[in-house]
Amino acid sequence: MLEKLFKLKQNKTTVRTELVAGVITFLTMSYILVVNPNILGATGMDREALFTATAFATLLGTLFMAFIPNLPIAQAPGMGLNSFFAFSVVIGLGYSWQMALTAVFIQGIIFVLLTFFNIRELIVKSIPNTIKNAIPVGIGLFITLLGLQNAGLIVKDENTMVTLGAMSNPHVWVALLGLILTAVLFYKKVHGAFLIGIATATIFAITLGEVPMPEGSLIALPPDISPIFVQFEWTNIFTFDMLIVVFTFLFVNMFDTIGTLLGVTSKIGITDENGDFPQLKRALFADALGTTFGAILGTSTVTSYVESASGVAVGGRTGLTALSTAAMFALALFFAPLFLMVPASATAPALILVGLFMITSVVKINFEDMTEALPAFLTIVMMPFAFSIAQGIVFGMLSFVILKTLSGKLKHISITMWVIFVLFIVKMVLDAMDMV
Repeated sequence: MLEKLFKLKQNKTTVRTELVAGVITFLTMSYILVVNPNILGATGMDREALFTATAFATLLGTLFMAFIPNLPIAQAPGMGLNSFFAFSVVIGLGYSWQMALTAVFIQGIIFVLLTFFNIRELIVKSIPNTIKNAIPVGIGLFITLLGLQNAGLIVKDENTMVTLGAMSNPHVWVALLGLILTAVLFYKKVHGAFLIGIATATIFAITLGEVPMPEGSLIALPPDISPIFVQFEWTNIFTFDMLIVVFTFLFVNMFDTIGTLLGVTSKIGITDENGDFPQLKRALFADALGTTFGAILGTSTVTSYVESASGVAVGGRTGLTALSTAAMFALALFFAPLFLMVPASATAPALILVGLFMITSVVKINFEDMTEALPAFLTIVMMPFAFSIAQGIVFGMLSFVILKTLSGKLKHISITMWVIFVLFIVKMVLDAMDMV
């Protein structure tokens, strides 16, 4: 049965290899069970319900990837996208988390349609490379700032906006221990480095008396998901803010997903000279379904995880690897008390290191050409400084079109970029009129 479903012999793998690869993928990405509820919980959403939603969305999205394209790739709520959900849309723009979930749901439906009509890849190709390369860098800095704040290393200051936190704060030392340990384990290529780092930091926090031990058993039925299940709000769906929010979710997820899919599948060896692979459309469809059902469950955008490469590295080649990973997340559902006791300071190292991984694309930016460099720079710096991923994208795209136009490089601007430019200008004019 497994041979027929996953074509193991054709892919030169075995059941044992696939199952082990799935467990390793789980260990590498299971930190999301702790980090996602902490980030989205800042909006007022129920953290216990978020744990269940995160696990179920990961389970479901990964099953989609296992059975639709038969790939060893896991899905989960995306880092960066959950931060945009919480700190830009809800806390920054002041919308409810129900409105943000609605935007994620709409984005999922649009993704399904774009994938079905083969438009998704065309849109990605029409966006300039300098913006594509700058976005993950800006998101990386934004996530790092969140991690430093959760650690207590960076705090608000009335005079300088931010400053170094008090070293007498025990949570600072919890975060530093976790950061150093995780970095060393990652250097030594220990599978589950993030999970081990979070667990060790949590134990340290308990010994310092900063985290109370949960009452009762550490094994329990999954927390009730009803506080966030199918909690949509349709009153603001025809506003410009909703348009920009949906667009940003679409934009970031498109690049994140396609980049991850191409990166992981290249390690399997199934990509051609153009980086394409036979299951690409089905993989994009699985990703779109993951986002749609994730919003229904009550979590931010679900996307393909680059950590899947850890399972591929030990031989994972088919959807059986993803099925094995999904099974581990199903098991994790019954350990909610254990995951929910983790403090924000213990997850801070994961945010900081994910931020580190995301800034590597900065080397691809052409800093010799000002019409390329300034839009990329504005994209990068406006995300952490304006505390908004969306504003970084807005400033980057507007400056790109203006600079290219004034420099006589109109052929570098695609029709898609012109449409985006006009929409952003209209939004800015309407905002200015509201201020008058």
